[in-house]
Amino acid sequence: MHLIDIYIQEVTRRLPVKSRKDIALELRSTIEDMLPENYAENEVKEALASLGNPALLASGYSDRPMHLIGPRYFDVYVTLLKMIIPLVAILTLIVVITENIITYNGEEAILGTMLSVVGHGIWGIISSSIQTFFWITLVFAIVERTDASKEKSPLTPNWKEWTPDDLKSIPYIRKEKKISKADIFGSFFWIAIFVIVYFNAFRLIGVYEKVEGKLQFVIPTFNQEVLHSYWLIVLFMLLVEVAFVFNKLIAEQWTTKVAIMNTVRTVVSTIVIIIIMNDNSLINIEFYKYLEDLFHFNFELQSPVKLGVILIWLIFAVMDVVQGFRKANIKG
Repeated sequence: MHLIDIYIQEVTRRLPVKSRKDIALELRSTIEDMLPENYAENEVKEALASLGNPALLASGYSDRPMHLIGPRYFDVYVTLLKMIIPLVAILTLIVVITENIITYNGEEAILGTMLSVVGHGIWGIISSSIQTFFWITLVFAIVERTDASKEKSPLTPNWKEWTPDDLKSIPYIRKEKKISKADIFGSFFWIAIFVIVYFNAFRLIGVYEKVEGKLQFVIPTFNQEVLHSYWLIVLFMLLVEVAFVFNKLIAEQWTTKVAIMNTVRTVVSTIVIIIIMNDNSLINIEFYKYLEDLFHFNFELQSPVKLGVILIWLIFAVMDVVQGFRKANIKG
């Protein structure tokens, strides 16, 4: 039964979302009609072998051609595109952000600099993705046209002919457990945003006022020297976070191992946040004075706001850990 589920998954994932459910039901019915009442694994393999490669069967169901490269190499080609282009996009974004952090001299308007980073980042992602697409397509076009073999059956991602035994190496991933590429890209994006904000907090977070018709940054919320003093533990936290995201990228689904790593990175980040938040010198004195003048209220340096922030962080941290184990424990 497990091989049947994976086979149907491999067929339907190549089809438009709106038609997957109906075709999955139809395909399951077809496979079950081909099997005896009490079937064995070898009989399942024979039935699936008679249906053929999932990619080839999917092309029969699909209402759009799969001949950008050709049916024999198309599935391998698309698999590589989906795997490589997101990685190239992530690396490009990290490089653009890092370059802007290193070259920023503090003279340009921070808002303009951020818009410039966003613009260069988007253009870099588009440019690198187009180049990656072009070179992968060119390589596959050359490979297909120099292939002297007479076999036209689609190849699997490991460049071999498909057999039902290939299904054993493919995990059956339920929708609730699946980790999308968008999730991975979003994680890397927010790590990059955090790095920018943390090491440039004195230019980004604080009070903005209109001066001569222009919005200007006048008072920072945090003491940047205090933030910089914790760079070592923050770096360790970021390394743990990056390791966790790469683990998600490799696993492609929530497993017990991924949930445990999620717990570790949550505990590490929570400890780091509590340590930094408990530093009485973290908040800029001028920022406190600004709030007192604005609200006509005496803010104490040991503000309960810090405790509130920590409590909210802890609540969301616990929810995140519980959610991770809940997804990992969903039966496939």
